[in-house]
Amino acid sequence: MTARPRARDLGIVIGTMPTGPLNAITDVAGVGVGHRTLIEGEGPLVVGRGPIRTGVTIVQPHEGDVWTEPVFAAPHTLNGNGEMTGLEWVRESGTLTTPIALTNTHSVGVVRDALIQDQVRRLGPDATPWGLPVVAETWDGRLNDINGFHVRAEHVFEALDAVSRGPVEEGSVGGGTGMVSFGFKAGIGTASRLVDSGGEGSDHVLGVLVQSNFGRRERFTVDGVPVGRVLTHERIPLPVDPTEAGSVIVIVATDAPLLPHQCARVAQRAGLGIGRIGGAGGHYSGDIFLCFATGNRGLTTSDLAPPTNATHRLEMLDDGLIDGLFNAVIEATEEAVLNAMLAARTMTGREGVTAHELPSDQLLEVLAAGWWPLANC
Repeated sequence: MTARPRARDLGIVIGTMPTGPLNAITDVAGVGVGHRTLIEGEGPLVVGRGPIRTGVTIVQPHEGDVWTEPVFAAPHTLNGNGEMTGLEWVRESGTLTTPIALTNTHSVGVVRDALIQDQVRRLGPDATPWGLPVVAETWDGRLNDINGFHVRAEHVFEALDAVSRGPVEEGSVGGGTGMVSFGFKAGIGTASRLVDSGGEGSDHVLGVLVQSNFGRRERFTVDGVPVGRVLTHERIPLPVDPTEAGSVIVIVATDAPLLPHQCARVAQRAGLGIGRIGGAGGHYSGDIFLCFATGNRGLTTSDLAPPTNATHRLEMLDDGLIDGLFNAVIEATEEAVLNAMLAARTMTGREGVTAHELPSDQLLEVLAAGWWPLANC
């Protein structure tokens, strides 16, 4: 099946900063992404049998073993009606010590356990005394037999084996298979920015990957244009009632030499990108963000790799030059959500519920007209 065009393919440019060559989180050197998509069955819901519309997505921070070679990281929660496991240790240590997995709400446990199983399987039980994997979720129960628990350990292993450091498949894939945003089909999306922080040797890359499953139709905004107030549910039907229920996970990667407190500040700014496209961090929404930085890779250690040096010399981006990263994460987050929606095709799931794709031709019409169509709404 031919891939649908991304925002840039349609001439939609979010912000002013240049993108990396792939316009993806994998523009950050070493970062990899893998998916395992599960689509099976149609018609009435039979719990345990389907229809199945779900999966797993893996983000690897670098090409080495992050369990033994952590990177600095920090999270931020816009609204906490969601889950991302392992964050207490990320906050405490300031490091990310595992791959990141994204899946559906009721599969977090099996995915978490499978990440540990994979490490034990590769290195042996004596090499892995403990692990606190980072696994995040959004709820795909509108389309998927979420109580059927269809994601299994072997699917996590397959997503790990599928990790690639090239172009990232977007839309209804991996953990994003059954997700919906602003009443349109959505899922996995990504984007990147090249950052000139203004100091000597300070050119860096920042990439974002989202699992998008949030937002009310009337709040949907693209580059400042209130698209959702034109492409209403009367024009393109909603799959379910128009509540704010839903969630978004934002994974931010950068090669800049950030310390954990700086990662937290960058992660926080992802919420501004979510706000620009129409998210409000609603009460029933789990909006959780995580930023990791590879700029000091090799200079942090974990309990699985005893330190060889008593001290380390670290690099740190001057706080006075961090605004470029702030702007980059805002732009890339907005574009990643839009890419997730543009990539996803119309999907029918349990009980015949249909999430319609965002029609690119109608989107372009609204953007070309700007604010003027509101006069006729």
